[in-house]
Amino acid sequence: MLKRSAPKRITQKLAQWFGKSSDVLSDKSSSSANSADNLHSDASANQTAHAKKSEPSSYRRASAKGLSLAVKPTVLGEVPVLDPSKPTFYVIREYSRSNSLLVGMMTDELNLPSALASVAHAGVSETSAMVFLKDRRNKKGATSATPRLERLVQACLADSSLDVNLIPVTILWGRAPDKEESLFRLLVADEWSSPSIPKQLFNIGVLGRDTFVRFSEVKSLQKLISDAKAGVGDDLTHTIAMRLKGYLDKQRTSIVGPDLSDRRNIAGQILSSAVVQSAIEKEAQATGKPIVEIKKQAAGYLGEITSDYSHSVIRFFDHFLTWLWTRLYDGVEVRHFERVRALAPDHQIVYVPCHRSHIDYLLLSYVIYKRGLRIPHIAAGENLNIPVLGELLRNGGAFFMRRSFKGNELYSTVFKEYVHTLMQRAVPMEYFIEGGRSRSGRLLPPKMGMLAMTVNSHLREPAKPVVFIPTYISYERIMEGATYVGELKGKPKESENWLGLLKTAKKIERIFGTVHLSFGEPLYLADFMEKFSVKTDSETPADDTSATANRHAMIANLGVKVMQNINKAAVVNPVSLLALVLLSTPKSALDEAQCLEQIALYQRIAQSLPYDADTHVTDMTPSEILAYGAGLKLITRTPHLLGDMIRVADKQAPLLSYFRNNILHVFILASFMAALVQRNGRIRREQLDSITNLMYPFLQTELFLKTALRNVPALTDRILQVLTDEGVIVDLGHGVLGAPEGNSESYQQLVVLASPAQQSLERYFMALALLSEQGSDKLTAEQAVNLCYVLGQRVSVLYADDLPDMFDKALFTSFIDTLKRLDYVVENAETKTLGFDARINKIAEHAKFVLNPDMMQLLRHTASLDNAEIDTAMREMSKKRKFRL
Repeated sequence: MLKRSAPKRITQKLAQWFGKSSDVLSDKSSSSANSADNLHSDASANQTAHAKKSEPSSYRRASAKGLSLAVKPTVLGEVPVLDPSKPTFYVIREYSRSNSLLVGMMTDELNLPSALASVAHAGVSETSAMVFLKDRRNKKGATSATPRLERLVQACLADSSLDVNLIPVTILWGRAPDKEESLFRLLVADEWSSPSIPKQLFNIGVLGRDTFVRFSEVKSLQKLISDAKAGVGDDLTHTIAMRLKGYLDKQRTSIVGPDLSDRRNIAGQILSSAVVQSAIEKEAQATGKPIVEIKKQAAGYLGEITSDYSHSVIRFFDHFLTWLWTRLYDGVEVRHFERVRALAPDHQIVYVPCHRSHIDYLLLSYVIYKRGLRIPHIAAGENLNIPVLGELLRNGGAFFMRRSFKGNELYSTVFKEYVHTLMQRAVPMEYFIEGGRSRSGRLLPPKMGMLAMTVNSHLREPAKPVVFIPTYISYERIMEGATYVGELKGKPKESENWLGLLKTAKKIERIFGTVHLSFGEPLYLADFMEKFSVKTDSETPADDTSATANRHAMIANLGVKVMQNINKAAVVNPVSLLALVLLSTPKSALDEAQCLEQIALYQRIAQSLPYDADTHVTDMTPSEILAYGAGLKLITRTPHLLGDMIRVADKQAPLLSYFRNNILHVFILASFMAALVQRNGRIRREQLDSITNLMYPFLQTELFLKTALRNVPALTDRILQVLTDEGVIVDLGHGVLGAPEGNSESYQQLVVLASPAQQSLERYFMALALLSEQGSDKLTAEQAVNLCYVLGQRVSVLYADDLPDMFDKALFTSFIDTLKRLDYVVENAETKTLGFDARINKIAEHAKFVLNPDMMQLLRHTASLDNAEIDTAMREMSKKRKFRL
């Protein structure tokens, strides 16, 4: 007997054997190859019912005997009891030589009528007793009426006294996914997809002893014919074949779960939809290509897009990620999931998380799966659709989208129609509303593409009520950290590939702290529809331009609210709090006692002025936070007689700035008030309020602050009261606020607290100084952003802080966009240059209340570029952009 220790030898022998016997087992249609029908029901239609076997039955028995050396199947369920007076045929979902031999082997072993033997009965004469519903060569996977089934149906129609036993048979190579524990075997376990020839040889050689066979209850062909006749006027044999397929699918579903692959189940539905058919016709007219060719192109797009859900791969990810998280992280902390659980039964759930790392894809699905809800279909960028990994992600529910649909109407239509099918089936969805991973740790401006598709699909044909779940994800270390810093400094973005993955895999032995995942306050689409007076397509006239404008405004507002609710669910973890303190000090170092007190101050501010009820602040003590940062090797302690110094570890400052930016929105207004007081020594309250109201819209846009401008005065009162109670601001009376004594501990705390806001205002003033120095209608928005990026790099070098905030292009883009939205600048429709009036200079004047004179002079100097310098800078930026493409 062959041992399990020799799977490779078995597979090689089987491959040789299958090659030699292909002339006997393959499906031939010519009359010179009548032996083909010995094992395949799709024999030639012109073959007579009394065809003789070209090979003796002993050959089949020998073949089955050879297979039995490698395959030891287990029978699931009861063996059917048969009426021996009727001929018996076994119905198998899909043809393969191994399936044929296996069923023949099992029928002999169970003393059932042999599946490999010929059948001769009144009106029935067949060379084997198997009916296959699908041929491997049928690329579309459609079930078609087989010649053998057709002959059996015709025989029963000709003789009403004749009946045939039909036994649906399910074959599973490898254990059912819910019972398999081996990661490797989970990936190769049988499910719904048709195995390739190499995989089937592997199944036989390696998984042969973990094979399962289920014989279903006997079906009467006469009963099937009678039921089919009572139905609608479809082809009789085709109807019976579909019902038999339904029995097999139900049987397989009970063992491995339902077939959730969109590739197999809805591809035909999408391609035949009126919307896609219309797009195909338009594309054919526009290109002059045949309709058939355009249909193939649309089918190719669909294959590129759709998910291919696999239970076994989901189970693989469950086991693998459980192992991975214990290797990488100290734990995964989840908050507010009960919200999702309560909404899931009656709503279409759309998860809209922030995007920090590639780990996000796996993390969110893992958390949802482990808590008993259906994992979402995830919109993933096509950059992740690389060999092997792409298919694994697709099996895990991912569907892929191109970065841009521009210029490809057919692709756009197919993709939107696929999203519409997800909405109609109320499938949970997930997409990263920022479009890409944040390189700075701040939230990126929302991309409205997927959001608009979701909304428009619901308005086109509402199914379940739609609810968006903003989801906050934060880490304490990320694998991509060094890459992010490099990209912010101008290094080209690296495409995802296996080499990069292998480099990342080397980090698995490191500890990355704790992961925090918080499900924010849900946003109901119905509420936004009511707010903006938006109705469904069927209720809206086609030529109603105001309705279109309202819809666009609603989607834009929804996008901003998603970002604000993500930030409301923020987690102020130990690393982000430590980064906020140390990066606000010269040389990123602080006396230990001062460091502990500053951390405690931030904790007290967060507790006295909670950003939101959903915001969580670490309950670690300051001492525990320092120990935690040291354990992650993010900070170092330098012993000293006058007190130990705490400093950021070498090369960790740029990385820590990422985590500081995760929570900057929680403390930014307190920092802004502190900066105004600290810079001026004393300031009148009305002047502070005026500057705050002027600058708040820029801070709000950059950090997606939740407070509306009309509510800022009341919030300012609360912040100043807390800072006064803490002693970092002094109320001098008569509406004047002042800083503590310059040599006091309170003043040092004020300086540290003021630093984060000063860094934001430095960027604002840089952009304003650049526009002011160059003049109105001289620069386009793109030129302004690129020049700010170059100037930011220069300022960073001069100050030697190496922090990426000063040269994050996304922040400058956001600032210019806010200037346009508030009508401080106007973009010329023809030249695209930015025009402005004296108000720009007035805004810039407020910088003197925050920035020290040396910084203001440096920014003015670096902003006063001549035309030659601007041209040089733009050429270099253009070269870098082309290199990245």
